[in-house]
Amino acid sequence: MSLNVVGFKFHEHKANGLVKDVFDNQELLNTLEGSVGIGHVRYPTAGTASASEAQPFFVNSPLGIYLIHNGNLTNADELREMLNASTSFFNRHLRTGSDSEVLLNILADEIHRAHQKCLLDRGCDPNRKKMDMVFDAGENTMKLLEGAYSCICLVNGVGMVAFRDPHGIRPLVLGRRTGPNGEEEYCVSSEDCAFGPIGFERVRDVRPGEMVVITEDGKLVSKQVHEPKELSPCVFEYIYLARPDSILNDISVYDFQLGLGTRLAKKIKETGWDIDLVCPVPDGSRPSAIQISAEMGLPYREGLVKNRYVGRTFIMANQALREMSVRRKLNAMPAVFEGKNVLLVDDSIVRGTTMNQIVKMVRNAGAAKVYLASASPPVRHPNVYGVDMPSRKEFVANGLSEDEICEVLGADGLLYQTVEDLIAVGMELNADIERFEASCFNNCYVAGNIDEAYIAALEGKGRGSRPHETSKKERPIEV
Repeated sequence: MSLNVVGFKFHEHKANGLVKDVFDNQELLNTLEGSVGIGHVRYPTAGTASASEAQPFFVNSPLGIYLIHNGNLTNADELREMLNASTSFFNRHLRTGSDSEVLLNILADEIHRAHQKCLLDRGCDPNRKKMDMVFDAGENTMKLLEGAYSCICLVNGVGMVAFRDPHGIRPLVLGRRTGPNGEEEYCVSSEDCAFGPIGFERVRDVRPGEMVVITEDGKLVSKQVHEPKELSPCVFEYIYLARPDSILNDISVYDFQLGLGTRLAKKIKETGWDIDLVCPVPDGSRPSAIQISAEMGLPYREGLVKNRYVGRTFIMANQALREMSVRRKLNAMPAVFEGKNVLLVDDSIVRGTTMNQIVKMVRNAGAAKVYLASASPPVRHPNVYGVDMPSRKEFVANGLSEDEICEVLGADGLLYQTVEDLIAVGMELNADIERFEASCFNNCYVAGNIDEAYIAALEGKGRGSRPHETSKKERPIEV
């Protein structure tokens, strides 16, 4: 999904599918002409998987705005009702169930309010005050939003606008390069691993509560539009979502995963397991497995071969699809496993579907014993901030001890990372971070306003839905 702007003209192309399939020819790419563009790759955590909910979203008033969004709003229903009420300038009618469309319309409504305020001020010229109006709108928008959001917009007459929630839950990184005529060019991305291939270098993270504007003539302007809260990045970014060559919040993802391996190795030594080799479950667990191998003086082997054309299994829509995809995704090598006591290392165990199938594969490939180590703690609670983990009953760890989980997975032994060690690794790498968003492990929702009633409603709606909220007052704030 991408769009560019030439002057005041927008060009757009978006569809469902892999990026290589959506943008499958040069002729199509040539239609996206212009000096600035945004793109988005989505899997649905709110709304549906319909192509109508592919991002970016667009509104034509008051300025013409395109928006892309990473994260989840936890008060989307409340905001949707507000937009449909008389409090909105346009009594806006939303076309989809996406919280990103809600966010866009809230921002557009606040820009319109700032525009109207300027018109009432005889000394204010709206055409000269567009950036000020956007900053004011950003401030008021953040006062209304709850949850996690990193956003990038194209705003007609202003340029590219990026902003991040006050807790900094979802990542957002600023990059820069020198253009062909010596001018500075900027970009913003969820991860800085995107910068290198296009010749950009990392500048810094967008700060929590900050709004960054890259003007139509290429200038960088930023403003702290909301007081930042305690920086609380999502720890699952470092465990599973982000690429190892990314740096998020001044923490190398690769170093973080190595640190998980170091901590986990100490606990594995205490088990007394008779292990012949260490094998990662590709790809995310590889750094942790390498470090465990080094710390324990054990051979490191790549015994599971990955089919790179099958997507991540834990985000797939149903159990049957996940089980089939696991069998297509991985193949076990008898030459590695025959007669061996194997330690399999995974980055996380969510539903247990993948791991149960892998244990069977490794045994069928001749392994004598199969031990499991998870670089993250047991997932026991829903993630409401943009990771598709909606229902506790789907988690293999729900209501079970580690011994019982081990039995379900069919392993000879199982060891999880502790929450304390997980958080300690991050804090060692960046002492300025005092808290991580780790709610799926510890049930502590950093942005607040989440209680058992909210979770139960979320689970009742099913995968990819948000609960209906009749009143904000019904749910006490938990900070």
